[in-house]
Formats: sequence, C-alpha cells, structure tokens
Amino acid sequence: MEPKIIDVIQDAPYGLQKIDSSVSFRNFINFLEEKAGQEQTVKKTFFSMVLDRLRSNPAFSADIDLNNIADFKEELSLVYGMLMPPVTNEDEVFWALSTPVSPVVFYGTSGFYKLMTDNSGCVRCEIADKTAINVKQKMKKLYSFILERLYHFPPMHENDLIIALNDDKTGLKRYYRANLDTRFADVYAKGSLPEIDVEEIRKEWQESSEIDVLSQLLPLTMFRFEGFSVITFTDVTAEHAVDNIKSAILDRASYDANTYFSNITNALKMLACNSDIDFGLLPVLRVNKKLVFDRSTVLFSKLMTAALENDKAEDMYLSMANQYFQAPKVVFMRNLALEDESKMDFIRTLKADGVESYALLPVYYDSKAIGVLEVYSKSQKAIDERVLARLDAALPFIGQMMKYYIDEFNVEIDNVIREKFTSLQPAVQWRFRETAWHYLRDKSLSLPAPTIENIQFRNVYPLYGAIDIRNSTLERNAALRDDLHLQFDLLIETFTILKQKLGFGLADEMIYKCKKWIEEINSDSTDSDEMRVRDFLEYEAHPFLLHFKEARAFQSASGMTDDDNEELVDVIDKYFEITDEHTGAAFSNRRALEASMQTVNSSVNLYLDLFRKEIQQSYPCYFEKFRTDGIEYDIYIGQSIEPEKKFSELYLKNIRLWQLTSMAAISKITNSLIPQMEKPLQTTQLIFIHSSSIDISFRDDERRFDVEGAYNIRYQVIKKRIDKVHVKGTGERLTQPGKIALVYFNSKSAEEYVGYIRYLQEKKTLNSDLEFLDLEELQGVTGLKALRVGVNLDSEWL
Repeated sequence: MEPKIIDVIQDAPYGLQKIDSSVSFRNFINFLEEKAGQEQTVKKTFFSMVLDRLRSNPAFSADIDLNNIADFKEELSLVYGMLMPPVTNEDEVFWALSTPVSPVVFYGTSGFYKLMTDNSGCVRCEIADKTAINVKQKMKKLYSFILERLYHFPPMHENDLIIALNDDKTGLKRYYRANLDTRFADVYAKGSLPEIDVEEIRKEWQESSEIDVLSQLLPLTMFRFEGFSVITFTDVTAEHAVDNIKSAILDRASYDANTYFSNITNALKMLACNSDIDFGLLPVLRVNKKLVFDRSTVLFSKLMTAALENDKAEDMYLSMANQYFQAPKVVFMRNLALEDESKMDFIRTLKADGVESYALLPVYYDSKAIGVLEVYSKSQKAIDERVLARLDAALPFIGQMMKYYIDEFNVEIDNVIREKFTSLQPAVQWRFRETAWHYLRDKSLSLPAPTIENIQFRNVYPLYGAIDIRNSTLERNAALRDDLHLQFDLLIETFTILKQKLGFGLADEMIYKCKKWIEEINSDSTDSDEMRVRDFLEYEAHPFLLHFKEARAFQSASGMTDDDNEELVDVIDKYFEITDEHTGAAFSNRRALEASMQTVNSSVNLYLDLFRKEIQQSYPCYFEKFRTDGIEYDIYIGQSIEPEKKFSELYLKNIRLWQLTSMAAISKITNSLIPQMEKPLQTTQLIFIHSSSIDISFRDDERRFDVEGAYNIRYQVIKKRIDKVHVKGTGERLTQPGKIALVYFNSKSAEEYVGYIRYLQEKKTLNSDLEFLDLEELQGVTGLKALRVGVNLDSEWL
C-alpha cells in the first residue's frame, strides 16, 4: 500500500476543475462509530481500537491537503484494513481511494498502481467506451450524485466505465470495469437550495443526455464536496472478449472473410490471455448428409492449411472428420513432440509446420456438433487446461457463427440449383445438391471454366401414363366453327348496314370475303385456317370498321345525319361487344370447352398429386407431369435414384399396381364430372408397359429428364406414337372412354399386369371384359400388343 497521487482519467472537464472539493475522513469515522455501537461480537473491540488510533491524530479528522497525504500512511492502511478482507493479496487487488467527485487517486494497493502506471510512473489507461465518459456523461454522473443526496432523487443507472490497458506480458489489451463507491463522500449546499421539478428533470434525463437546464438551475459553484470515494477495478477481459465475438457475429456483413476471422481470433486470444496461442475454425459442411471438404472454410484451419501444402488435406479431413464426429470430444496434446505419429497421421503434419501443442474443441449448436475450434501454439507450454477452460464462455457464440457459415453454404447450393436446374422433387434433389457442390468446389479452385456435371440416373424402370380428353381436337374445331359462324354472320350484317349508310363500294367486297370464309369454315378448318381467319379479322375487317367509327368528319361530309352516324357507331360497337374474347357470345363455345377441359385437368392433376405422395412412401421415385390436351406423366424408379435404400423389384411391382388402380380411379372421377360440364367431355386412359430398365439424364435446355442412348430413345419414340394407335384389322382406336389400355411388347410383362387386373376385377374396380389385342404397325415400330379393360363406373369402390 502506498500514498501516490494520479489522475486516472486525466481529462477532467472544466466544470470539475473549478468545484469546491476536499478530502475528509469524518464520514468514515462516523461510520465506524455507528458500527461499533451496533456490534455485539469481538468486532466491537476491533472497531474501538481502530477508532482510538484514528482519533489520536486530530489532523486526520480535518480536511486533508492532497500534498500532505503521505503524512497519514498508518491511518490510510487502517482504512484499507477496514474496507477490505485482511487476507486479501494487495498485489492481486485493484483498489484505491480517490477524491470525492473526480477520479484523482491518492492511495491504493500495489496491484492498482502497477496496473495503472508504466515503468516511468505515467498513467497508461485508455477508456474502452469513449462515448460513456465524455464531458456530458461526467457531468451527468456528478449531478446524479447531487440530486440523490440533496433532492432524494432515485439513483440513475449509468453505463459502467470500462478501462482498457495493455498487458506487458502478452501485449494484448485487458479490460477492467471501474466501480466508484461514494458512501463516504458528501455534498453540501453553500446557500439555500432552489426548488426544481424533479419529474421534469427525470423526463429530460430519460429522453436525452442534455444537462443544460440543471447547469443553469444548479451551478456547481453552489456546492461543496467532502469525503472520499473508493475505486475498485474488476477484470472483465473475458466478458469483453465474448462481447467482441457477439458483435462480430451480428455485424458479419460488414467484414470480408479474413477480417471477420481475424476479429474472432483476436477476441479468443484475449480470452485465453496469451498472444502466443492461435485458433482455427472448421465448420462441418455436409451435402446429402455426407461430409464435404470446402477450401474456402478450411483455409481458417491450421491443420488443413498445413495439409494443403502436401495435397492431402481433403483425404485427411474426410477421414478424420467422419471418425471424429461419430463421438466428438476434446482432444488435447500438450506436447506434440511426445505424441506417436503412427497413431494419428495429422500429428506429423502439425509437427512439420512447427506446432508444439494442439487441441480440438467440439462446437455445438442445438445440441449437435457442427464444427471444431482448433487451439494451437508454436510456443512450448502455452496451452493448458486452464486456457481451454477460459474458452468455454465463447463456444456457444462460435457455434452460432459456424451455424451462419453452414446456412450460407446451403443457400449457395440452393442458388446454384435454382439457377442451373429447376425446382426439384425431393427424390432426386440430393443428386442436384451434389452436383451443385462439385460446381462450387471447382469454382473455388479457380479452375478454367468450371462446368456443371451431366446428371444421370442409370438402370431405372420407367412407367408412362396418359389421360387424354377424347376427341379434344374435334371438339375444339367444332367450338371454333360454331363461334366463327356467329362472328361472320354478325360481320356480314355490320358491313351490310355500313354499305347502306355510306354507299361505300368496298363494303361489298368485305361481305363477299366473309361469305367465302364461312364456306371454308364449313369444310372443317385446320390450324392454319384458324391463323388465316385471325389475320383477316385483325388486319382487314376490324381496321375497316374502326376507321368508319372514328372518321366522323368524313361521314358528315358524305351527307349522313347525326342519327345515322350514331346508328352506325352503335352497330360497330355491338359487333365488338359480341366478339369480345372474355364476355362476347362469339367466343362462348370456346370458353365453355376450355372451362370443361380445365375442370377435367384440375381434377386429374389433384388426384395425380395424391398418387405421387402415396407412391413416395414405399420407395422414392421421380414423378413428372406434362400438360397436353389432357395430362401425361413419367415415373422413374430404381436404385440409382435412392442409393441409401436397397431397391427391390417388389417396389416396382407395387408402383405398377398403384398406377393401374389410379388410372381406374381417374376414369371414374372424370366420368362423374360430365354432368357439371358445359361441354361434356370424356377421357381415355393409356399405360405403356416397359419391362426393362433404361438410363435417363437431365437436359439443361428443357429443364427436365429425358432418356439416354439409342436403345432407350426407342422407348421414348414408342411412348409418343401409341396415343392414336389402332387395333389391328379393325380401324378402331385402342384408347376408349371408360377403359384402360395397356400397350406392351413383352408377354411376361403382360402376365404381371393381367394378375393385377384379375385382382382389381375381384374388388369390383374393373369390369370382366379384359381384351388381348394386336395393334397396327407404327412407323418403325412393329409387334405391339395391348390389354384393354373397362372400368366399373357404377360401383362405389372409390
């Protein structure tokens, strides 16, 4: 203990420099007298002895000039003894006495003075939170003390003063919280106290940090301060280090990867209290639940960085990580020189890089190990169990940081999938994630023009089905023909009125053209005819009508009355009203047909979605729908689609039965919709049985799967041609409403489906009218056969 005067902060504001203040121990002596009067234990004797010694020097009870503070060493040591436990080691305690209202220290422990001054005796502290100790804050603290003592104002919560000091041994900053105990300080008004609105002051204080009103109402010259304060510094370096890590995580977007890593490791060094210790961060990245090696993250790992020089980092990481994360635990090697390299290959790599001690700490998030924190040093004996224990406080936040890394990695994978592929079904998404990861890995290695791998699934079994709207083309042509009849009849009527009103010769020609179009429409228009009709209407007929509707001046000049003019405009408006695509009668048949087709397709789509969900439960498969006039779908199932689950032909047979059952259900559903349709429509159901497996690959241009290889393409060709195939020798279409047609080559495959049909006949799902049919030859395709069976539309099996 020693009396020595230092200004801890050294920048007292001008107002504090001029206040009337003196050091006095009278409050402390009164405090001891009160304690001695209350005590009934042996402490009473001790308090009395201290009081006698303090009273024996009358100068100690008077105001003390700081310049004479060294004259009271014994008395000050007694004050210290009364305020601190006797067993306290003063070299390890940061305790001091200061003037009542400013941090000018005049007596303290040796630990305090060593902490606050350098070898030359100069104060070396730095305010960590500079905003908390500006002039306004200092004055605010002072006025808080005045209001509390003289106006009984409740104590105001203020931010703690944090002081940063450089550690001579480690070169790192250490942080201390300064606590100011003002129990033995007091303030006195030199005159009468002015009245103030306490509630108004409280409101102003809460809303802002301004104290201008108080400075005017209560100038510091009105007061005298006496007594002393007790300053205690508490080491909060660990707390501050953890706060730095939290701040870095919250402000992640403000830093590049290297700066971010540096901020985290600097905070960890501060927490470990040793600048010779370094750190590595290694989050666990997985693609399809399998560990992957990402150079962009392992660059922050000491072990992996060292291993990269020998081109064995990936193999080493995957081997170690797969084993380590089965049962994560702390791995600590205090002295690598004593470790057996034969037991763990990575020890040799660390030794070669000069590492003397090394530790791995598992990092958890939501009770799951998501990475490791490496702790290592090239200095001997730098790491011990105490260091590792200090790091425990940071591990939850390191876990949060690694979770962000993992989430960012997964988002990047998903972005590649969305950009390069399309929205995917869960059954095959794992393969796209794997490919996306390989693309990102190659991109990070700066390989020239990294490309997306070709995504293939080999030896999968295809199932094809088609639900077609019967005679949809004929129905569409009929609806078009009826609508165009109405439109051209109305157009002829409109041109006739226009000719009568205007006597315009070209109107005759337009009437002639309209009649010729009616003749063509009656001869069953084709798609090309429909386009020609549209061109005639849009580029000839309609501009003709619009011209005479808008050219009022010309019409007036031709001798037309206003009534004639209005009548002509009304006729033209009526034509355009009736031919409005959304509301006009000239589109009513086409709208009715589209509404009926939409009713059918919506119901089929809904059922197929349910069907898709059901079949995924037994074994994952790829299911893709295509919209035509009806709906077609492909299903692919096989081992390559789900490598993690053993495939069996039982799953294939199960899905084939499901397909047949679903086609029967769809036939029954669409038949039940007929009464609800403006244009009654029926559906046909077609299945193509392919007995052998095929290969498929993802086509980037079409964003869908297609067959691969010459033999497999034959499957695709047949699938596209059988929808309109006829029964051999009859001219009858194979597909019929209320029936399911199953096309095949292989008789063995047909036998399997015959078994399913017999089973569904027993359940009253299918009728007992199974047919075995030979089909006509298609271009390049011979030998096709078919099964055809009726669906029981009247029973209640669905």
